[in-house]
Order: sequence, then C-alpha cells, then structure tokens
Amino acid sequence: MIPWELIDSAQAPGGGELCLYRRGREYSIQVNGNELMNSRVHGSEEALAELACARIADRPAARILIGGMGMGYTTAAALRRLGADGRVVVAELVPAVVEWNRGPLADLAGFPLDDGRVTVREQDVALVLRSEHLAYDAILLDVDNGPEAMTHRGNEWLYSRTGLEASFAALRPGGGLAVWSAGPDRTFTERLRRAGFQVHEVRVPARGKALGGRQHTIWLGVRGPETTGSVTQHRKPALG
Repeated sequence: MIPWELIDSAQAPGGGELCLYRRGREYSIQVNGNELMNSRVHGSEEALAELACARIADRPAARILIGGMGMGYTTAAALRRLGADGRVVVAELVPAVVEWNRGPLADLAGFPLDDGRVTVREQDVALVLRSEHLAYDAILLDVDNGPEAMTHRGNEWLYSRTGLEASFAALRPGGGLAVWSAGPDRTFTERLRRAGFQVHEVRVPARGKALGGRQHTIWLGVRGPETTGSVTQHRKPALG
C-alpha cells in the first residue's frame, strides 16, 4: 500500500488544519483528520451540478453560483451543461483550496478554472448571497458536510432559515438551489419548504451511477415563477 503524502496544509475556517494528501494518483482533502473529499469519490458532486443545470440549460446567458470549490468536479460538470454564453461564479473561502485547484488538482476535473466562463471569488459564499438579489439561475452549495456543518460552525447559517431565504432572494424566478449532503435530514427538507422552495430530495451514488456503493443526498429547491418567499410549497419540481 502506497502511504499518503502530505502535499500542503492551510488553516481551516474556524480553526484547525485543512490538509491536502496524495497517494499515487489519488488525492484527499482532510480537516483535523476527517476526510472531506477524495478524488476517487466524486459522482455525487457531479450529480449536484447536473440536477441543477438540467432545469436551466436552455436559458440564454445562464448564471450559476457554486459555494465550495472542492476538487473542481462540480464546476466542471456545470460547465458541460452550460452554453458558450453561460457564466459560473465559484465562491471559495480558503485561498489554499483555490491554489490547489490551479496546481496539483487542476487536471482531475479537466482544468475547469481555465475556462473563460468561470470567475473565482475568494470569499465566503454567504457574503455573495447577502449582497446579490435576483442574480442567479442556479445556486449550488457543497459547503462543509452539508446541513450538519462539520468543519466550521459558521457554515450553519447557509442551511438555516435565514440563509435559505437569502438563497431564495438571490435566485431568479424559476431558478433552483441544489444542496449536497453526506446524508438525509428531514428537518432540512421542511426548512427548505418554509423558505419558499418547491423541494425534491434525491439520493445519488457517491462514486457515480456505474459504481454503486454508498449514497449521498441532494436537495433541489425551486423558486417558482410567482412565489415571493417564506411560503410553504408542496409540489415536486420537474428535474428536466
């Protein structure tokens, strides 16, 4: 067995250490000894973008906000579904993660940050959501471990009622919020509804459809064309 090699480390939000490891062609991002992401397990990150972008692929000049860069797989999947006039904004709080995606991790997802449609903001996605209104056709959140924030308690705001209402306000009518999580959470589903979203919950294979294994959860919350927020919705949105 090839041992893990520490490539780089950085301070994690809220304290602790965020580390990038390599073992052969495999990479792992860990915080305080807990693995956040592995380059061999990225099927659900790609599904996050595919589910969200399926609704808006035909929109001219579609604009997407991605919270959390990871290893670039979500960004690459979004770019594959967008037209030449589409735009992706990636908000990543840790500058080192951006550097890793421009360096040792760049080729894993096909160099998505080199695409001219991508803009990287080295800031908390919460700040972006608080400052923009009716700005995005889709918002994709792959921050921390999902609604059960593991690495930084400040991330809990994103998944709170207030944070979800901020996402709702930042979406254009008919736009969608896609949220990744390591596991299901019934209270979060209801929280999305109370924030005004039409909600559909999907279980997807962590490693991709062909490989099976454990599953992750993705919520797709849709802002209806005539809803104004904070109204419980019960209709399931179409995924395509």
